[in-house]
Amino acid sequence: MKPFLIALATTIATPALAQIPPARPTTPQTTYIQAGTLLDRPGRPPRGNSTIIVRDGNIAEVRDGFAPPEAGAALIDLRDAFVLPGLIDMHVHLWGVGGDPMRARLEALTRDRFDNQMTAVANAKTTLAAGFTSVRDLGGDPRGIRALRDAIDAGLVDGPTITNAGEMISVTGGHGDDGNGLAEEFADMVHAKEINLCDGPDNCRRAVRAQVALGARVIKFAATGGVLSNVSGGLGRAMTPEEMRAIIETAHALGRKVAAHSHATEGTRAALEAGVDSIEHGTFLDDETIRLFKAKGAYLVPTEIAPVAALAQARGGALPPATIVKAEEAAAAMAANHRRAYAAGVKVAFGTDTGVSKHGDNATEFALLVQNGLTPSQAIAAATIDAADLLGRNDIGTLAPGKTADIIAVTGYPLQDVTRLEHVDFVMHRGIIAKGPARVANR
Repeated sequence: MKPFLIALATTIATPALAQIPPARPTTPQTTYIQAGTLLDRPGRPPRGNSTIIVRDGNIAEVRDGFAPPEAGAALIDLRDAFVLPGLIDMHVHLWGVGGDPMRARLEALTRDRFDNQMTAVANAKTTLAAGFTSVRDLGGDPRGIRALRDAIDAGLVDGPTITNAGEMISVTGGHGDDGNGLAEEFADMVHAKEINLCDGPDNCRRAVRAQVALGARVIKFAATGGVLSNVSGGLGRAMTPEEMRAIIETAHALGRKVAAHSHATEGTRAALEAGVDSIEHGTFLDDETIRLFKAKGAYLVPTEIAPVAALAQARGGALPPATIVKAEEAAAAMAANHRRAYAAGVKVAFGTDTGVSKHGDNATEFALLVQNGLTPSQAIAAATIDAADLLGRNDIGTLAPGKTADIIAVTGYPLQDVTRLEHVDFVMHRGIIAKGPARVANR
């Protein structure tokens, strides 16, 4: 074997993480959390005084009352707090500058992917501090998000557990074609690298496989146009039903769930008929699409803060003129249509499209969900047990023995005032304290 091949084989055979020192633990292996009010199973009434016992990153026991800690364990005093599972945001964009489109446009020619990677690291830390211990990242540099995901999993970077989509799959000229609206020389350069673009069913199968090869754990595609696309095309259906079916069937065959960006009714209907797992935004709905949501068991991920943020940015001159009409149209329609969907019993998973809005403000979505018809209990369930179901994870979303110790605490009573979730005082992610607490004592 040639020397360089021997060296390459040796490198591949060596586990990458073996060269990285283990993350420094910040809490003892056993922790007792005394909770004044415990919402261990969202959707059900909370418990009173309780104690959660955490061992090696998982919940070992949940006891009634304030159990005294065993010798050598840490005690976290949350006796005056409302304790619940870590929140889950099913639609974020950690990559690059988020919530400030004017700055992103001004810096487009001076920032590269390394700058954006550092911003993503900061965004992840901000998101975790806001109480979101798991997220689905639905669009960003595929290699960068995969690297951030793995660094968080290894304990090297603070941030939520990430289920990543890589780049959104789009037809040429659709919402996801980064060459839209660019000058010729820039558009040509962008198109030469866009492996996420596809036209026709076979090409769309290739695009799915390309994202999976880059580490995607979920697939996202653009069924319709989008508000922030820098083209004058509207929010109507962009993909053919055949292209959608090819994407969904290929992703499911590879063990990946599929999320469809969709505004127009026609796009949502076609994606639901093709077997999509979730509809992101779902701005325009009719009786047939609502029926299909329920018949197919698909989730609506509302992202109600996104059109509000986009409309404010568009009117403030921070977005291109082509987006203004679309932002106004989406903001006007979404609330009324979501009210109908909630009243009909469509399954809802919490998602914000953060990156359009500011990172760390994810929990402002709760007030909009309640304003448009969900109860606080339903909104919290959407961000915990229901989001975990859509992720296909049975280790999060509730607080019970055997579950991952993703735990947060707030003051007040969010089952009456859901805005309490906008100010999280304590965050534990996989048994490690990421924020707070009021008091930790070794016993």
